[in-house]
Amino acid sequence: MAKIMLVDDAAFMRMMIKNTLTQQGYTDIVEAQDGAEAVTKFAEENPDLVFMDITMPNMDGLQALKKIKENHPDAKIVMCTAMGQETMVLDAIKSGAKDFIVKPFTPERIAETAQKFLG
Repeated sequence: MAKIMLVDDAAFMRMMIKNTLTQQGYTDIVEAQDGAEAVTKFAEENPDLVFMDITMPNMDGLQALKKIKENHPDAKIVMCTAMGQETMVLDAIKSGAKDFIVKPFTPERIAETAQKFLG
C-alpha cells in the first residue's frame, strides 16, 4: 500500500484529509506540521504522495516543495491552497507540483487525487 504524507500547520486539516484517505483504504500516513518538518520527514519516509499546504510557519509549502524536488525530482506533491492564491499555485506548478486542491475541498476531491496518482 502507498505511503502518503500530509503537511499542514492546522491539525484539523490533517485529520480531515487523513480520515478521508483512511476510508479509501490508505493507512500508511505520515504527518508534518510545517515545511521544514516536511523536508526532513520526506527524506526519512520517502512517501509516494504528499498533500502540502502552501501557507505555513517556519518554511512555507513552496519553499518545502522546491527543497524536496531538489533531492527527489520524482516526488509527487499536491499543493493545498486557499482561494485567491493563483500566483502561488502557478509558482508551485512551475516548481514541480503535480496538482493543486483549493480549500475548502471535499472528501471526494482528496480521494480522486489520491486515486489519480496512486492508482
